[in-house]
Amino acid sequence: MSGAAARQTLDNLTHTLVGATLARTPLRRAGRGAMAALLLASNAPDVDIVATAGGALKYLEWHRGPTHGPLGVVGLGLLTAGLVWIGRRIHDRRSPSAHGAEPDASFAMLTAVSMIGIVVHVLMDLPTSYGTRPLSPFDWHWYAVDWMPIVDIYLLMILVAAMFGRSTPAQQHRKAAVVLVLIAANYGLRAVAHQKALDLAPRLLCPTLPERCDAPSDTTPLIDSWPRRAAPSPPAPGRRCLVELAAMPSFTSPFRWRIVAQMSNAYELHDVDLLDKAFTDSEVASEAPWRLTLRYPNVWTPPVTQAAETRLGQKFLAFSRFPAARSAVDARGVTTVRWTDVRFAGGVVGLDQPAPRTGLFTATVRFGPDGRVIEQSLGAR
Repeated sequence: MSGAAARQTLDNLTHTLVGATLARTPLRRAGRGAMAALLLASNAPDVDIVATAGGALKYLEWHRGPTHGPLGVVGLGLLTAGLVWIGRRIHDRRSPSAHGAEPDASFAMLTAVSMIGIVVHVLMDLPTSYGTRPLSPFDWHWYAVDWMPIVDIYLLMILVAAMFGRSTPAQQHRKAAVVLVLIAANYGLRAVAHQKALDLAPRLLCPTLPERCDAPSDTTPLIDSWPRRAAPSPPAPGRRCLVELAAMPSFTSPFRWRIVAQMSNAYELHDVDLLDKAFTDSEVASEAPWRLTLRYPNVWTPPVTQAAETRLGQKFLAFSRFPAARSAVDARGVTTVRWTDVRFAGGVVGLDQPAPRTGLFTATVRFGPDGRVIEQSLGAR
């Protein structure tokens, strides 16, 4: 199983366990069928996986799109409720004696419970560095808070641990309450650590950090969105400027973050451990932290601009938050343009490790000597 497939599996496992936890709350009182509705609804938005039938680019275009938006909440809520209602009727006809004392949930109640499960799914995707598009198809921008990795092993452990052991309905409610409190604490810790990493970023990258391209706003938005609604102001000739600072969460610890500094001509990445005094205390720092920065050039030559007009370029740039562009011409006159989303550059544990190979986070366009497109592909080559 590839790394991307493993992450997708663990992501759906997390959503399933959250649905099972919600089924142990008072939502279960909606009636028979509520638990099945919550389990299905907790994964329903990821039905966009069917887009892979049209290839990786089609999946990239539709992933976390309308199925995660308002129409998806309503449509998938009704569909989930319908499936559970029909399944319950078929089950009762085949096994009339298996009907317990629990009253059946009405179709309206199944729909409401299903919509709750779908909304929770979308809200869990929002704090991840991958992001989601909760307003599509009315607004195709991506939104993210950057608190959580795509799969949080600590959240997964909390959810799995709560599934062990037999318990009465009352004990199940208490377990669910404890789990929800621990989940909230986990999110809260990530939020505080994320802000701490952002506050630390200027010292980590100094003296390589230039002035901002645009004056910062009076209030820092809690939710980031992309593609950018307006291009940043260009720097003065021969200079560069800072477009954006971001802190990406790690898979291994809520205290390890990857700082991404988007410059006007490059991206600079730096790993930081908030528990390491070498990063946080200048008196014990043994080495200038900015020397440990990984740099990705981002130079928009005329071929890059031309490649951005291709179908692949448009779809990839609509998805990628931090696309680093580079171009080269070989001896045959073939021009290669490649973008890499630096959110997923470097190793999972550290920048000094090789990045996992995936088909979604690198895009390549090649032009022949006559300027015609001869190849468009996703994935590292």
